[in-house]
Amino acid sequence: MQLGTRWAVGADAPARLPESVVAAIRSIETGLAGTDTSQWRWTLTWLEGRPVAELDDGTVVRVAPDGTVMVTDPSEDGTDAS
Repeated sequence: MQLGTRWAVGADAPARLPESVVAAIRSIETGLAGTDTSQWRWTLTWLEGRPVAELDDGTVVRVAPDGTVMVTDPSEDGTDAS
């Protein structure tokens, strides 16, 4: 695993992220409207060359080996494809 970077909710995601991952992150952030996320951050790591972005609330956006973007919401069981 390789550590990437951290950035605030609502800030620009790192440019090296695939657009599909950025779109999933923006969708999650849109769903947080009305929640105080002023102290929340995304943490980007790289696992086997694929990005994994984790939000401070436990939400995870990752790219599966087949290229599918997967979102894991800590408030739900299972994984949803986005």
